[in-house]
Amino acid sequence: MPLQNRVDPFGAIHATPERGLFLGNRGIIHDPDTRTLLKRRWTLKAWIICECAFRGRRREPMGRNRPGGPNGQGLAGWTELFFLDEVTALSAGHRPCFYCRRERAADFLNRFGKAFAIAEPRAPMLDKRLHTERAASSGRPPVVDAATLAGLPDGAMIANGGRAYALRGNCALLWSFAGYGQPVPFASLADCNLVLLTPPTTVAVLRQGYRPAWHPSAG
Repeated sequence: MPLQNRVDPFGAIHATPERGLFLGNRGIIHDPDTRTLLKRRWTLKAWIICECAFRGRRREPMGRNRPGGPNGQGLAGWTELFFLDEVTALSAGHRPCFYCRRERAADFLNRFGKAFAIAEPRAPMLDKRLHTERAASSGRPPVVDAATLAGLPDGAMIANGGRAYALRGNCALLWSFAGYGQPVPFASLADCNLVLLTPPTTVAVLRQGYRPAWHPSAG
């Protein structure tokens, strides 16, 4: 049975067979004995995006991956979460990891500084802003009208009810755990009740030229 460790663009965590291109975490939010999620959905404001493969390291998802603990059983370490791609992870409110994705993380942080005229941006500044904007933690995604939709950058994600779309090339791609659907023209969404899923801070970073990694199904 699949573990509940797959994240959708809203930031919710599901159990589904597809795993995706990226790994990430929000701290320890699982019980390693049962390999199930606890009630809490984060323990840190630093929600990160990691590489699935890094220096040959191996982990047991939602297991005991840190030395120590009673009787040498080990500790939980952190809870492994998986994303279809970086576009999905950014929508959920995560940002690149400074350990396994240092160049990408530095690029993201520098563009954050440029977007908000911060001379010396720091990761905690970014994490604090993102935590107030994430749909999973704030529950208040901004409404998107037609004019706003046309001005959003590639890589931003919106939602119409329970359906999430990634924006690319003036079209919207319907999201699923398995990949993206065919492009939908913006005009087809003109009368829909749309909200912005990607945190506004991340949207500002995308406008500064950050290019997230897409799942191959995006074309």
